[in-house]
Amino acid sequence: MPNIIIFGAPGSGKGTQSELLIERYNLHHISTGELLRGHISRQTELGKIADSFISKGQLIPDNLMIDIFADTIDNNPAALKGLILDGFPRTIPQAEGLKAMFEQRGMKVDAVIGLEVPEAELIDRLLKRGQVSGRSDDNLETINKRLDVYRSQTLPLRDYYINEGCYCAIEGTGTVEEIFGRIVEAVG
Repeated sequence: MPNIIIFGAPGSGKGTQSELLIERYNLHHISTGELLRGHISRQTELGKIADSFISKGQLIPDNLMIDIFADTIDNNPAALKGLILDGFPRTIPQAEGLKAMFEQRGMKVDAVIGLEVPEAELIDRLLKRGQVSGRSDDNLETINKRLDVYRSQTLPLRDYYINEGCYCAIEGTGTVEEIFGRIVEAVG
């Protein structure tokens, strides 16, 4: 089974498309956002540390995220049968750490699905999501900070994965079904 990274700016549709990929390919889903929000809601020590970064629109430190993923993969046998990573890696050091961690487990990244969406649409989607879901990080000030962090720290991963030969640029606008059709065509 493939190991897929779904990549894109906040609001690009990573979670929505992940669900469809999981259903189609029977992949184990790991979402950093869900993992971290779970720790925050349970008020674990990790959750408190994570919240101190997330509430400011900042990324979690790389070494902490690698450790979280290694533990999650090692404690979920289904993960060895094929993964979809949603929201990770977010920096080149995380990508390098993920590659090393995968190699230690006889795994590799098979495809990076890059959902490419214009920034104005991203902001609109996130504001609407905040109104519906009540997520406190979906407000204009935090959205702008998250997009700044994405541009400076995460967007360079696009070139990293292009050089690795596994990046698939996907137009992330249109209906959910249209976008998913583009992904299926790219993944095969």
